[in-house]
Amino acid sequence: MAKRVIVLGAGRVGRVIARDLLEGQGLEVTVADARAQHLWSLAERHGFKTICEDLSVPANVRRIAADFDLVVGALPGSIGFQTMDAVIAVKKPYVDISFMAEDPRILGGAAKEAGVAVVYDIGVAPGLSNILVAQGAVELAPAKQARYLVGGLPVLRRLPWEYEAPFSPSDVIEEYTRPARFKMGGKIRVRPALSDIETFDIPGIGTLDGFLTDGLRSLLDTIDCPDMEEKTLRYPGHAERIKLLRDSGFFDEKFVNVGGVEVKVRDFTFGILEPLWRQGDGSEEFTVLEVSVIGGGKKKERRITWRLLDRTNKARGETSMARTTGFPAAITARRLLDGSLKLEPGVHPPETLVSNQGFVKKLFEDLASHGVVITREDG
Repeated sequence: MAKRVIVLGAGRVGRVIARDLLEGQGLEVTVADARAQHLWSLAERHGFKTICEDLSVPANVRRIAADFDLVVGALPGSIGFQTMDAVIAVKKPYVDISFMAEDPRILGGAAKEAGVAVVYDIGVAPGLSNILVAQGAVELAPAKQARYLVGGLPVLRRLPWEYEAPFSPSDVIEEYTRPARFKMGGKIRVRPALSDIETFDIPGIGTLDGFLTDGLRSLLDTIDCPDMEEKTLRYPGHAERIKLLRDSGFFDEKFVNVGGVEVKVRDFTFGILEPLWRQGDGSEEFTVLEVSVIGGGKKKERRITWRLLDRTNKARGETSMARTTGFPAAITARRLLDGSLKLEPGVHPPETLVSNQGFVKKLFEDLASHGVVITREDG
């Protein structure tokens, strides 16, 4: 009997995950979302089973998840933690990509008690970035420095933002406002997001700006490396425009009175930016990831650099960000189900998967078969 998987969220990434799981054969795949039009399109084009339900309500998630062998989360970060908690409560293994503010490892005890394995942050970055940093730290022990650069951008640059959101726009704003943690001299330090802007020449793309965001997450305490940072990439000038909005209070959570109506400032700003950042169906974009690790001791110091550059797959109607985020999650889900990825009950960040070399090797082979190629340079 085919194992049953449900994907929570029918956005761009959720659709890629569901389609990849279905095409892998041997699985019965269902997609759940509150947006009936998204589900109708999936059912008509690909034959998915669908459930139309408000997934922001944990009770709904518990009721739905209870009927499946494994659950995949592709929801906005704002409801990521409560969703994970709900899935664990009904004792189902879970694979998740949401960029939640909370540390999912808080739920580690509950997952162990429930006897289920949870893998979180298993997208491109966080996700593949974590695995590559961990791999570099193992090969170059002691690791001295690790940095990764990541960005998803439209090919066509339109002023004033020169940006289109390849995933939930609310999560993009969260990137721009959540304080950025990094390591320097062995200590965790914190600076405002969008700090330390510098210019990078990206092979195959050109010049982009990089700035601090809070993408290291679990790597800060799982990897023994004194200097680590993550920078998000955008076209030159974008970060300065966003800083002007943020520093002027447009992302604040406070309420203001406008014509006798109380309005949350951040919701107002989101309402303005969302249509301007909306990614059109015919838009072409790219995702770039560069991970660099230095280590090996003073006498044998070496650097390993991994690079990924993926572009919109027009034939399949898949954005590069959806592909590079969705495929790692789908591959992980499939390997958990078939038993080739063996994990103890608990909550696992991506870097812990490096201890399972067979899985990591297979992960990159599967990604390459999807056209997502990661190159390596040793120096």
